Amino acid sequence: MEHDEPFAAFMATAKDRLYRVAYLLSGDAGEAEELTQHALVRTYTAWARLDRGDPYGYARRILVNLHTDRWRRLLRREQPAALLPDRPATGRDPADTAVARTGLTRALRQLTRRERAVVVCRYYLDLTEQQTADELGIALGTVKSATARALGKLRVHPELRPVTRQEAS
Repeated sequence: MEHDEPFAAFMATAKDRLYRVAYLLSGDAGEAEELTQHALVRTYTAWARLDRGDPYGYARRILVNLHTDRWRRLLRREQPAALLPDRPATGRDPADTAVARTGLTRALRQLTRRERAVVVCRYYLDLTEQQTADELGIALGTVKSATARALGKLRVHPELRPVTRQEAS
């Protein structure tokens, strides 16, 4: 097809960035890979009619929507467990291991999905409050309140306290 080359060039530059966003949203390397692949497939399908001004923004929006859809489906099916199983120490993805060492992944997992999505959009993607609201399809006030709640939780998270104390000095 005539758009294969431009899309391949786009994919080469956007794939890793999309994966990082997906990983921060989901906290799981396998799910992040799957979300990234689905977002790229949908972007490719729409490539011919896509506004070339911001194909990364389009793909990122698809990725966030896919994550939100999965989260909603899981909420309908998930049943709380009395005891969570231990995760095996071997066979972990190197990126997962590196982030887990800093405690960031565990801290982000303590947030609700919405709070995590808002934090990723605001502080990892560096979107404004309005852009975050548009990206997630929520009200501006919801972005503000979710950000405040999330930052409050992260400030007191035991694994992030050394980081916040160093920044305060």
